[in-house]
Order: sequence, then C-alpha cells, then structure tokens
Amino acid sequence: MIGKLYIPALVFAASLQAQTALYNTGNLRIHEGGQMGFHTDLINDGSFDENLGLVGFYSNGSRTVDGIFPPSFFDVEFYTENGTLLNTTANVANTANFITGDVLTPRSQPTITLNFTDNGDASGASDISKVDGYASITNQQNFIFPVGDSEQLRPLVLNSEGINTLAKAAYFYEDPNSPSTFTAFDTNSKPSRLGDISTTEFWRLEGSVPSTVQLSWNERSNIRALSDDVSEIVVVGFNKLTRQWESLGGPASVGDLMQGVAVSASFVPDNYEALTFGAFAEPRDYLDLENYFVSPNGDGINDFLDIPELALSPNNHMQIYNREGLKVFEQSNYTNEFNGFSNQNNFVVGRDKGLPSGVYFYIVSLDDLGLEFQGFLYLAND
Repeated sequence: MIGKLYIPALVFAASLQAQTALYNTGNLRIHEGGQMGFHTDLINDGSFDENLGLVGFYSNGSRTVDGIFPPSFFDVEFYTENGTLLNTTANVANTANFITGDVLTPRSQPTITLNFTDNGDASGASDISKVDGYASITNQQNFIFPVGDSEQLRPLVLNSEGINTLAKAAYFYEDPNSPSTFTAFDTNSKPSRLGDISTTEFWRLEGSVPSTVQLSWNERSNIRALSDDVSEIVVVGFNKLTRQWESLGGPASVGDLMQGVAVSASFVPDNYEALTFGAFAEPRDYLDLENYFVSPNGDGINDFLDIPELALSPNNHMQIYNREGLKVFEQSNYTNEFNGFSNQNNFVVGRDKGLPSGVYFYIVSLDDLGLEFQGFLYLAND
C-alpha cells in the first residue's frame, strides 16, 4: 500500500551495474499513515528525510540502498531473505523492525551504519535478522545495539553517563590477533593480573561519553577456554595508548560456561579499540547466594524475589539480566520489588504480561558491607 507521497522528481531507472532500482533525484516523502514497500533497490540522490510512515524492504533475495544522500526513515522493516545491503548510511527516527534477513554494512567502512536517531529503536532482532556490521546512535544515552555476524545476534548494551552525540558498535566473530579490518590486538599484551583473553570474538565500540557495557556469551564464545569459574570473567578492552588489554572492571559476571553476562565499570569507549572477554589471573572475592524461584501467581508463595540477606544492608543495588544479557530490572535499596515485570525501557516485548518464564541472572551489591553477590533465579510467569 502506498500512502500520500510527494514526489516531484522520481524516476525508475537502471543503475550503472544494470540493476533495476528506484532512483530518487527529487523530494520523496511518506506522510503519517503512509506505507511504501521497496521490491527493488533504492538509489537516493535526492531528499528522502521527512518521513512519518512505514518503509519496507522485501525480497526473496537481497536489496541494496545506495546514493549520495542517506535516506531517513520513520518506521522501517526488513524482510529480505539474503539481507539488505547499505552502501550509504540509513537513519531510523522511530522503529526498525527486523523480520528476516540482516542489514549488512561494510566493516571496512565504519562510517556507513544503520543509524538510530534521537528516539530510534530496534525491534525483533534475532539470529535471523540483525545488523551484520555497524549500527550507530545519535543523541541517545542508552541503547541495545542489535549487532552480530551472519550466524548470530551478539548485542552490545550501552549505558552512558550522558547523551551520545554519536556512538557506534559492531561485532566480529574473529580472533583479535588477526582481525580482518584492524591492526592486530595482541592477546598476550596484558598486565600480569589478567589471565587469558578471548581469541574467539570481539566488539568494536566508539563513543566519547563515559559508559558501561553489558556483553553476553554463549556456547560459541568458548568461555571455558578462559576459566571454569564464570565469576572470574571480565570485560576487557584493548587500550589505544598502551597497546595492551586491560580489565574494564565491573561486578562479578553471572551465568554458566554455556551462557552468561558480563558488565563493565564506567570507561570511555574511544580510549579502546576492541572489547571482549578476559579472565583474572587470580580469584576475586565474590560470594554466591542461593538460586531462587519466583512465581508471581498471587498465591502468596514466591510471588516476588525475596533475598533475606539484603536486610543486613539497606543500601544495596539489585540488577537482573535475561540469558541474552539484557538488563530487565534494576533497583537501588531493593526490598522485594521484583515480581516478574521489567522496569527497564529497553525491554518492551510483552511488558504488560510480565517477563517470559525462564532462567535469569542477578547481581546485587551490599554497599553497607562492601560485598557483592551473584546468582540465578527461575521465573515461572504463567
């Protein structure tokens, strides 16, 4: 369905590569409520940046977005079996809905991104549909970058201390000792307090605002090669100045050797060329609490997460993550508030029905006692 369009100079033409494409040299606009589906490639050499409707890219093969000027979409969806290739940056003002097929950007050209502007967000990212390359944000503070490689979604969760004028991220399923688009990040270059550094994968994050990141691992990450104690796993960064890996701090990681979450302390992303997982050479002092069962069905039994030890430290901080590493709950001075619902803006799927049943990780700091704890909880939210 095509809504109200204002197109003073729009022609269909063949590109220099003899590919059929919609070639915009004028002023293309989709008004509120309008919809436009691209069943051909887009070459944007005109104005396509005042949209309020929906743009979709559809193909049993692939689609390409090219041109002199970056198109700016309000809502956009991707349903392309072999992906949508961006040869120019594309902006998203509201929602990018990932259905089937990746959005591909060239890792050798990090200036080309799927860029989420002020209120832009991603929905539906999964192993079969995500950004395979660089995603970026402008004028946003916190964001979940829906990045990965051709096989898996490997998101990076950014929480910044202020608004990012520009921040961008990409995932690389590569050995950082021999990356495809960078000078080598020698995993043997590190201080003695660090043990092994991952040679399986890394992320690239650019940004000038002090931030924390959340990275998650899965079976493919081979965390077992670093340590058999997940509490020793830490986010590490390759420092641009010292040319060595260093710990980026943060609380004890949670999970098991197959899946888990690591959270960093605050750092400036632009000071580091790559981020990945590392292990401490010596054990850290972190304590485990019990694993808990939460079933918020109103029967008065396990309706909320109750950790009796928190009574010893009224000044505490609770964080809960799902198995993909997304923060779903956070509370300072926690007193049994978690009852299966998210209080985070970055987790909106089924918000009114509560979080899906399954295993979650928690990290809690007892600030009065100077202690940190970690553990699992199982949520039965049926």
